[in-house]
Amino acid sequence: MAAKKTAWARFPHPDKSFDYAGDKLKKAWPALHAGDVEPFPDDKRAGALIKAAGKAAPKGGDAAALAQSLQDAWRDFHRGDFQQAFEAGSALGPVGASVACKALAIHASYLVDDEDEQLRRYEQAGKLAEAAIAALPAEANSHYRFAHAMGRYSQGISIAKALKMGLAGKVRKALDQTLELAPKHAEAQAAMALYHAEIIDKVGALVGGLTYGAKAAAAEKHMATALKLTPSSPITHVEHANLLLLLHGEKKEDQAAAAFEKAAKLKARDAMEALDAGFARDQLE
Repeated sequence: MAAKKTAWARFPHPDKSFDYAGDKLKKAWPALHAGDVEPFPDDKRAGALIKAAGKAAPKGGDAAALAQSLQDAWRDFHRGDFQQAFEAGSALGPVGASVACKALAIHASYLVDDEDEQLRRYEQAGKLAEAAIAALPAEANSHYRFAHAMGRYSQGISIAKALKMGLAGKVRKALDQTLELAPKHAEAQAAMALYHAEIIDKVGALVGGLTYGAKAAAAEKHMATALKLTPSSPITHVEHANLLLLLHGEKKEDQAAAAFEKAAKLKARDAMEALDAGFARDQLE
């Protein structure tokens, strides 16, 4: 289902430090992409994507041009121009799906108020990611973007309904594939932690364990890995707080508040992190 034509709300916290023009992008890339381990799209990387995607690659087969297009799309994303990032990425087909899906899903999560519109956008991101999985199955983020979009979609329709629709199995499969391809994918580690915790929260530890393989110990292990990999990322601490509340409720409210506080105090390196930190601050009010 395509996203309904609608205005994209602007990123409300523009910051000159989020503008990674020229060589700034490559220098900042390791820190900006510690969470999703997205490879820097230089000419060599673009050429490899063209070869791997085959018929699904952009026409022309110009690696240098593709590299420039991908870098510009990611600059748009980090600056907070999510619509431009989405449009630029989606115009490149599966090879641009990673930036397109991330821009679409992050914008929907934080800057779309209408719940039906959020669901439409998550669904659209999921469709883009499915095309990327078909064309680029060896790319960890082909699978992760699907898991992220469908995970958010599942939360929007209620986890219980998502379980009945079989989405839990699809998200789990995509996360497993992501971590098989990229064990140091911190965002996928955190997402897997939340997968276990949300199922246990909704159906209980016994049914969750027997039916879905959900384990509290596994949730905590995956979250510990995410925290170790990306201690400077606001979203990691936000998800840690969410995990504590899902698994322990009121018993761990103080620890959850401390995690939100840590996320809120971290210096944002781009628009997404500014939104993540802002969300954490909102939870403390």
